[in-house]
Amino acid sequence: MQWDEEVDVVVAGSGGGLAGAYTAAREGLRVAVVEATDKFGGTTAYSGGGGMWFPCNPVLRRAGTDDTVEAALEYFRAVVGDRTPSQLQETYVRRGPDVIAYLESDPHFAFEMFPWPDYFGTAPGARLDGQRHITPVPLPAADLGDLRESLRGPLDTDRLGAPLPDLLIGGQALIGRFLKAINEFPNAALHLDSPLVDLVVQDGAVLGAIVERDGRRHAIRALRGVLLAAGGFEQNGEMRAEYGVPGSARDTMGPPGNLGRAHQAAVSAGADLDLMDQAWWSPGLTHPDGRSAFALWFTGGIFVNQDGQRFVNESAPYDRLGRDVIRTVDDGSATLPFWMIYDDADGPVPPVKAPNVSMVDTGDYVAAGLWHTADTLEDLATKIGVDADGLASTVEKFNKFVADGVDPEFGRGDEAYDRAFSGGASPMVAIDQPPYHAAAFGISDLGTKGGLRTDTAAAVLDVSGSRITGLYAAGNTMAAVSGTVYPGGGNPIGASVLFSHLAVLDMLSHTNTAEAAPTSGEESR
Repeated sequence: MQWDEEVDVVVAGSGGGLAGAYTAAREGLRVAVVEATDKFGGTTAYSGGGGMWFPCNPVLRRAGTDDTVEAALEYFRAVVGDRTPSQLQETYVRRGPDVIAYLESDPHFAFEMFPWPDYFGTAPGARLDGQRHITPVPLPAADLGDLRESLRGPLDTDRLGAPLPDLLIGGQALIGRFLKAINEFPNAALHLDSPLVDLVVQDGAVLGAIVERDGRRHAIRALRGVLLAAGGFEQNGEMRAEYGVPGSARDTMGPPGNLGRAHQAAVSAGADLDLMDQAWWSPGLTHPDGRSAFALWFTGGIFVNQDGQRFVNESAPYDRLGRDVIRTVDDGSATLPFWMIYDDADGPVPPVKAPNVSMVDTGDYVAAGLWHTADTLEDLATKIGVDADGLASTVEKFNKFVADGVDPEFGRGDEAYDRAFSGGASPMVAIDQPPYHAAAFGISDLGTKGGLRTDTAAAVLDVSGSRITGLYAAGNTMAAVSGTVYPGGGNPIGASVLFSHLAVLDMLSHTNTAEAAPTSGEESR
């Protein structure tokens, strides 16, 4: 094999996987980050909060939490069940505080508590006050210097052409802090427009990576290992269809480079897969460009199906709500689009305070047939093609629930998260001020969560359960530690950061020193 470059660690992807690149650089290893697109940050850079679910971490301890790791582990195991290995779950819960302590020892990183209740409020060990969630402290964009233009997003910039913000928040702040820290190490290199397309394998061990750069294939030797943290495959329609992932690539919140190339390269190297039909789902407000984008923080309204009937708890955590919609679509009791029904208390704009992609002019939604208004519920039903009597009776019944303060049908308001955006009050608001409005919704996702099976050190496993020497995975390239559920806000980014960090710590104790004999291209895969 003719190598074009030699480093200790190759990191494919520049979202949460930057934690691995940072760890490698800080520990004195030569590291090359290869990003498939023209911007750093991956899906993490699109996150409005950039939160991480790490119970009992130093930030929370300083804030005075009385939480325990045992309670957090009880909760995590209760909601995830046996869908993923118990040792993997325990590693995530117990080692999360370690990675925050590691990062906080460097002044480039700063975090703060951002209360966000667990997503299964009635499960054993659930924390309802939100004291398991932290976010990065905002960062002035100017602090990034020349790297500013290389940072992905935010979403309004990429999709609507909005100006770049002067202050980085959420996922932008997290990625910005990693980029700034990594860029100060002379033993680290950051490469854009460099997708990983293959792995070099000999005698079952991964020796390096093949990267496309400047129109040619570039072979990088990785003496310690290759970390695949290149996101999911949500933008690859063929892979979504192959593995039965509900929804559409059009409606994902993942960036355009998340095509599953790292997954495919790893499978060619013998990697085992799991959870490949899974994603981080949410309801999606449909915009005039035809795309349904992740939306939450509903201050009113109800969702109805083609019969004009409610079919979900509208205030449930977004992944649980998205999964409920998918189930009803699968069994035929709901069709897409489904509709948010609301009144004129706040005008024609839907009561959605966090659309993630900002709403544009009302007229654009009306012209696209996505928002409708009528003086009566019956006329509104006709406009959106749902049963008129069903819609009128549904609203009448719902208004009685509002008056009683209890939703006996779907339990809206029964859990802490349901009330997170209403100051602890009931999230149900009467629909009784005409004219009445309807807004179209679809299914969105925050990325796929199926990927490579790993051990507790993020080492990739083959179909026999054995390690593939020199290969590691994290983030949405790794089969999610949370299995088929979303335990709490910040779980995806938290897991990505932690397992990227653990991967490099493991590499430090395993040198991949096997020499690659000359081989044909096919034999080297």
